[in-house]
Amino acid sequence: MSKGKGEVRIIGGQWRGRAVIFAERPGLRPTPGRGRETLFNWLGQTLTGWHCLDLYAGSGALGFEARSRGAERVVMVERDRQVCASLRANAERLGAEGVSVQCAEARDWLKRDCATYDLIFLDPPFGSDEMAHIWPWIARRLRPGGWVYCESAQGVSELGEWHEVRSTKVGQARLQLLQQPQMQEKDE
Repeated sequence: MSKGKGEVRIIGGQWRGRAVIFAERPGLRPTPGRGRETLFNWLGQTLTGWHCLDLYAGSGALGFEARSRGAERVVMVERDRQVCASLRANAERLGAEGVSVQCAEARDWLKRDCATYDLIFLDPPFGSDEMAHIWPWIARRLRPGGWVYCESAQGVSELGEWHEVRSTKVGQARLQLLQQPQMQEKDE
């Protein structure tokens, strides 16, 4: 590993053991293997055919893990151009067809995007108020019965109509798996 570069290993699926290499940037902290293992134990080990959105993609650990486990489509949104370049390089190196990298602010991108997803990863910069700004847009992008995974310092406490299915703490991060039960009754 060269100076200024970080690395995480994919822990499951077709790319198990392969490295995701990323530019070390202030505030970029990949979801550790233990956190990803917990998440995919909650969801199931395969995501065959799923469409996933990785907001605040950072290293891409969550998105690449999902694609490795069979997700059909993964959209990664990241605002830092150097980090976007790393994400694209990893996608190319892994041969990750179905992975799209969008270099944009999460809020702006959510307002423009019209797609819906089975799983949305929310891992904004620690200590930021980003979750409050994007939360109103999340339900609009989620398919009926879809999941939202949140990783933050405090967790989402104002759940409203959302249901916390699972949660735990890994290091300083609170991990939450959320669903919106009434979403199953809505039309797509």
